Amino acid sequence: QVQLVESGGGLVQAGGSLRLSCAASGNIFGINVMGWYRQAPGNQRELVATITSGGRLNYADSVKGRFTISRDNAKNSVYLQMNSLKPEDTAVYYCNLHLTLRSASFEYDYWGQGTQVTVSS
Repeated sequence: QVQLVESGGGLVQAGGSLRLSCAASGNIFGINVMGWYRQAPGNQRELVATITSGGRLNYADSVKGRFTISRDNAKNSVYLQMNSLKPEDTAVYYCNLHLTLRSASFEYDYWGQGTQVTVSS
């Protein structure tokens, strides 16, 4: 079993910053992609940013230039630095680990419990 534990969420004023952290525990074998997703009330869960084990980055257009994703492969951890926050960024943020085991034709998504980020105007 893989467990993802998040920290760093909270309340911040517009224009402020927050840093989210997520650490994966358990026996992880194979190639993985880690990332962040978010879900606001009345909306579907959407991709925020992802990063491969090799460091390839992908950002949603709405956060480009404001958010930065990074990871520590040795610790199986992923981070999201959020700057210039807007009220529209208010959502529950979920850490994600996408695991691929080619020898078993296996792919699976693991999710954190979610952490609330609230940006006040």
